[in-house]
Amino acid sequence: MNRQIAILALATLALTACGSAPQRPVETRGTPAPVEDHVVGSPVAPGGYLAGDGPGADVPANLEDIPDAVPRNEPLHRYANRPYVALGKTYKPLTTAGYFKERGIASWYGKKFHGQHTSSGEIYDMYAMTAAHPTLPIPSYARITNVATKKSVVVRVNDRGPFLHERVMDLSYTAAHKLGIVGNGSSEVEIESVTANSGTKIIAKAEPVKSRSLVTAEVATGSPATSAGATADSKIYLQLGAFKSQEAADSFAAKMRAELGDDGKQLSVFVKDGLTRVHLGPFASQNEARGNADSLKERLGFKPMLNLH
Repeated sequence: MNRQIAILALATLALTACGSAPQRPVETRGTPAPVEDHVVGSPVAPGGYLAGDGPGADVPANLEDIPDAVPRNEPLHRYANRPYVALGKTYKPLTTAGYFKERGIASWYGKKFHGQHTSSGEIYDMYAMTAAHPTLPIPSYARITNVATKKSVVVRVNDRGPFLHERVMDLSYTAAHKLGIVGNGSSEVEIESVTANSGTKIIAKAEPVKSRSLVTAEVATGSPATSAGATADSKIYLQLGAFKSQEAADSFAAKMRAELGDDGKQLSVFVKDGLTRVHLGPFASQNEARGNADSLKERLGFKPMLNLH
């Protein structure tokens, strides 16, 4: 009887482990060494990748022709986006794609993990355009730019990691090759989360307004809200900022979304008169917009400007 209970307990633990992230073993490799300085199968040298990892013996000849990942709308994985702990640190994955930018050191992982399960449960293919990231949604897509060369690729995030040496992303071998970082082993990159409609001018379309006005709601909840009387064709907005570059506007909009919480969903980014503008709204009337601007001044540290589309 005791033996049966022990077997059942072990089975339960195994099932629990299968439903948590990350599934890829937490590796302790450092930044990969340059390929030309590494002998496949040799022991780990200081700064090298794990013994047994590397580019593989039969690298396809057409890596440059392998297309980038194409962003599309996919449901989030049931388990891979739950908070998890790796090497004593707690990670809380994002659940919304498209509002994330990060700069740091990216590396790559190769044949040691080729054919193994990723955190999404998919099989890792080192010759596909994929990547591992600690907190980006799984699955989601990201544009990766080599800061030094400005080369850029789009990958599909389907795995968790890296967790050591302050790296921000592990790329598939092909993605690293196309970015020109296989030889160096790692490089500084910029990561930008992208969505299926990232190519449009509207970065975050204002959603239908359902909440009360800011002046009333802030007393009750401490958070701003736009007007319940605003219609879908309302042209009354508050301008939070105007920028010469799309990148600066996107970065500012992401910061404002973090400051405004749920009401950040009312932000929109668009191009007008040569400037990329970040707006909040719409509002039912100019008076209501001005009241919101006054209330936001204390919260944001500046007073938004009334703008009529």
